[in-house]
This record gives sequence, C-alpha cells and structure tokens, in this order.
Amino acid sequence: MKYISVALLIAALLLGQNPAVGVAQQTSQQQTPQQQTPQTPQNQTGPVDGGPNGDNGAIAIPRKPQPSAPAPPPPPAPKVKNPPGLGNLSLHVNVPIVTVDVGVILQKTHQFVPNLQEDNFRIYEDGKLQQITHFQRIQAPITAVLLLEFASTSWWFISDMENAAYSFTQQLRPNDYVAVVTYDMHTNILTDFTQNRSVIMNALNSLTIPTWSETNVFDALYTTLDRLSRIPGRKYIILIGSGVDTFSKITLGKCLEKIKETPNVTIFTISTGQLARLYAEDQGMGMAGPREMTFLQADNQMRTFAQLTGGMAFFPRFQAELPEDFQVINASIRNQYAITYTPTDQKQDGTWRKIHVELVDSEGRPLRMQDEKHKPLKYDVIARDGYRAKQEVN
Repeated sequence: MKYISVALLIAALLLGQNPAVGVAQQTSQQQTPQQQTPQTPQNQTGPVDGGPNGDNGAIAIPRKPQPSAPAPPPPPAPKVKNPPGLGNLSLHVNVPIVTVDVGVILQKTHQFVPNLQEDNFRIYEDGKLQQITHFQRIQAPITAVLLLEFASTSWWFISDMENAAYSFTQQLRPNDYVAVVTYDMHTNILTDFTQNRSVIMNALNSLTIPTWSETNVFDALYTTLDRLSRIPGRKYIILIGSGVDTFSKITLGKCLEKIKETPNVTIFTISTGQLARLYAEDQGMGMAGPREMTFLQADNQMRTFAQLTGGMAFFPRFQAELPEDFQVINASIRNQYAITYTPTDQKQDGTWRKIHVELVDSEGRPLRMQDEKHKPLKYDVIARDGYRAKQEVN
C-alpha cells in the first residue's frame, strides 16, 4: 500500500494537479465508476500563433490575421440636373476674336505711314466702339495668287495683262510665295505656289494663243477663294483683267458672299483695256452705248472686290503707270498694322458685321498729318469693310 501511494503522488506531480484531489479521484474510481464530465477551459481564446490552448488536433494551426478596418467610402459625385439619359457634360466657350489688317497710305505719294501707335486707332463694329486687345506692325513675305484673264477678246487687253503680270513679278522678293492662275471659260493653274521667280516667268511666257473668248471671272474668283481658304495665314489675290463676266455659273451675289465668308484674303485688282476703251470712245468704234455700260459695271465690280477685303483697285491707262501701282500694292501688303479685338456682340449668328477704322490724336480728335513745311497731308485708311460672324451649329 505504501508503494501505491508513492506512485499516485508522482503521477499527480506529472499531471500538475493537487495530490489530495488526485487521491480522492482515484479512490472514487475504485469504489463506484462514474462518467467524467469534461471541464471547460478558463480561457477559450487561443494565442495568435496557435499553441496548446488553441489547437484543434495534433498540429497547432496559426490563426488567420484579422482584416483591417475598411477604408471610408469616397464622397458621392455631385448631382447635376441633366435631361434623362444624358450624362455629365463639359462646357467649352468659344470667344470670337477678330483681327483686322489696316494700311495707312498717303494719297499723294502712296507711301506707308509708319510709327503709329495703338492709341491712334479707333475701330468700330456696327457703329459700336471696340476694345483693342492686341496691336502690332507686321512686315512679312507675301503669299499671293496672280489671277490673270487670258481670253481671245482683244490684243489690247492681253497686252495690258502681260505687262501688269511682268511688273508684279519683277518686284517679288526671295521669300514670297506666288501661284499663277489664268481664266477664260475655264480656270487653269499654270504653276502652284513657288518661290522661284524663273518658274513664274516661264509660266507667263507660256501664254501665247488664247483659246476661248469667254471671261468667267466670277467662277475663277470663287474657285481661287475656295482653294486659298485651306491655306493658313494672310493671303492675297492680284486680279488682272477687264472685270467683265460673260458665262459664269456662279452669280455675282454668290461671288460676293464667298468673298465675305473667306477670312484673311485681300484682293487687289488691276483693270485692263482702259486705253483701248478711251481710244474707241473717241473714235466711235463701237465701245460706246450698251458695251460701255458693260465695262462701267465691270469697273464697279473690280472696285467692290477690293473694297470688301481691304484692298485697292487700279485702272491704269499707260504701261508706265504699272510700276508705281505695284509699288503701292507692295507697300500696302508688306507694311500693315494688325489690330485684334474681341467684339462686344459675341453672338454666333452668321450675320455680316461692318467694320470702320479711323485715326485719332491724343485728345481723341481726327488725326491730322503735316509735312516738313507744315502743309496738311491727306491719307487713306485701308481695311476690310467687315466680316461674316461664325454660324453656331445646334
């Protein structure tokens, strides 16, 4: 019996329990067998990395890490009251900007007037004064189309055209781009834009025998404007012809509308046959009466083409006048004031807006010019008559 007690004590020590309790349990088991009730552990939460108190079998299973706190939801998108089925849209506002090229030339000498300042200019649109936002003097190479009437009408007209074309070509500068186009019943491109003066001269020398007697100036001008509209920057048309239209598909009204709608194009016109018309009128050779009315209407059309675009019209009678006329054209083209403003009427309704430019002194009165002898000098302000506002597309 002594040995049994010692063995029970050692077993109790190995199991970490109280010896007295162990003896009592052993005695009770020997006397009356009872069903043991499993004891509930005091701490049901196992260690983070598993262990004896948190295992479910022979192997300790590490606990899964607890998920971190969820991020706060993003702020809701602003609610915009749009029509059903229409998402959020961004709004782009096109602010119209108008640039007007202005030339100031003395009437007597046809010289460009330099050294004018922004305060010397007043610009009006439909009679309302506009605020100038940008002002500069420009002097740059030209991009021009030499548009020539070449039809079997009269030798005098062809001779005047050739003399004028040669005079213009002789005054070109190395950086100028020029194309040569002729018209009779059809419009023909002799040479595309080039800086080579020899190519231009060769194109003019190729004009020997005309084919048709029709002079469809409306068609030719309309087609040339349409081609120039695809070229950026400032462009010029030097129209040399009688101005008489005989068989165009385009009417005068459509041609004028095309001129108004095409931006950054200035037209200069040189009329041909003036001396022949004067001689025929003096000799009674058939250019009087209805035919003379046709030529007077043609002269008026040539003036209108130029005035609408801020150009000038010339009606030389003698060949000696041509170099001076083209000097005036060169001075006007190569020396200008570029004035930019934002119109007060910003409606994009496709209407025609009339422009008027005037010069004033420091006190707002009309500007007066004097020569070195204090004699008054008359001058011309050359600018386009207006522009066509953009048409808003719905």
